[in-house]
Parts: sequence; structure tokens; C-alpha cells
Amino acid sequence: MRKSVLAMSGLILVMVAACSKNPFTGKQDLNFVSNDQIFPTAFQQYDQFLKENKVIKGTADAQRVVTVGQKIKAAAEKYLNANGYQGYLNGYAWEYNLVQDPAVNAWCMPGGKIVVYTGILPITKDDAGLATVMGHEVAHALVNHGAQRMSASQLQEIGAAGVQAATAGKSAAAQNIYMQAYGITSEYGGMLPFSRKHENEADEIGLTLMAIAGYNPDKAVEFWERMEANAGGAAPPEFMSTHPSGATRIAHIKSLAPNAKAQAAKFGVKF
Repeated sequence: MRKSVLAMSGLILVMVAACSKNPFTGKQDLNFVSNDQIFPTAFQQYDQFLKENKVIKGTADAQRVVTVGQKIKAAAEKYLNANGYQGYLNGYAWEYNLVQDPAVNAWCMPGGKIVVYTGILPITKDDAGLATVMGHEVAHALVNHGAQRMSASQLQEIGAAGVQAATAGKSAAAQNIYMQAYGITSEYGGMLPFSRKHENEADEIGLTLMAIAGYNPDKAVEFWERMEANAGGAAPPEFMSTHPSGATRIAHIKSLAPNAKAQAAKFGVKF
């Protein structure tokens, strides 16, 4: 019992010490992995990925990815500087690349390293659709979602160690039952909702960024409707997914669009 109390006390101390302020939401987020730790590895992985895949250069689509990406970056700088976060992007090394791949995907590594797959372009359809995707992915990087997930994973491991300590005097069968229960509750009750929270945050911040960049956030709804149609209903139940369902996401984005427009209006952008 004493071991379990000590383990939980240590877990609480780690969580309190590891909170940092989210510059877009104003809330405290769990994160004890610094950019100095994560950026060098991310940059190396990005360079290695580019070497191993076909990067498209010199085409209209490749230029669109760069142009839209630069506008999203500029929007992020405007927002952060205007809200007292000058220097927040120090250390970022922005890069935008279109990669030949049929996957309907795009991503942004910590530090602003972006890849858009050619497979998503028929669904993005236009610059506003592309800005929806890139704004969303950049948002993940700006608020350190990758580092937060790493931090949460480490806490999950600490929690498992606490369960093991608390059940040390029980039979092997009993210990196994407790560990299975912990695994299920921590995953579906913690890690997956934690990931869905990140997706919702990225949607909200991404809308703000695309609006400040001059792209109508209403167009984001059209993009996600195309994404939903492309998926054809092939998705796991929402409570088992790291992403919200298509219908949930679309309704959420519709509700967020007015605020994104209001944020853009502060920078002289009106729709």
C-alpha cells in the first residue's frame, strides 16, 4: 500500500511540474519534452524520409504546397507575436514538400517540417482545402502535441509501475487482471480521448491560422465533407479512435468558423 501511495505521489508531482501554457488556448498542457530535445531528431527523420521518397519539385502543385505553407507560417507568426509570444518559433526550420504517394495524408513534424502527399490533393481540391490540411497539421506542431503524447506515454508507463507495486503481494493471476484493467481504462479512458482532444485543438487552431492567412474557414467544412465521402464510412467507433468521427468533426468545425473569422478580422482579414 505504501508503495502505491509513493508511486501516485510521484506521478502527481511529475504532472504538476510538467505543465506548460498553450499559447492558443491559454490552458496548461502536459509536456516535459523540450524542443531542444525533440527538434534535432525530428529534423533528421524528416531528411531521411525525403531521401527515401519521391519529392515532387518544379510543378504547380509543388509550388502551391510551398505558397500555402508559407502563408500559414506567416499567420502563425502574426498570431503569436500579437499575443505576447515573440520568439515562440525560435528554432523552427520550416520546410514544405510535396511527396509522390497515393495515401490521403499530410503531416508536420515538430519544428515546422511539412509533407503533403499527392494522394490528398484531389480531396483538398483548391488552395483553401490545402490550407485546411496544412493549418491543421501545423497546429499540431505549434502546440507540441507530439511532445505531449510522448509525455503522456511516459506517465502511462509510470502508472503501470504503480499498479505493479500496489499488487505485488497478490497472486500472478490477480496481478494480470489488474494490469489488463489498467491497460483498458488508461487507453480508452485516457490516451485515446487525449488524442481526440489534440485533433479538436488542431482543428480550432488550424481554422484560425487559415483564416488569418486569408482562406475562408467555411471552406474547411467542404474539405472535411469530401474527406468523409472519400472514407466511405470505413472508420472505427469514435470512442476507439484517436480521431473524432467525420460527422462530429464537421459539426465542430461549423461551430468554430465564426470565431476563426473574428480572429482574422483582428488582422484586417474579413470574409
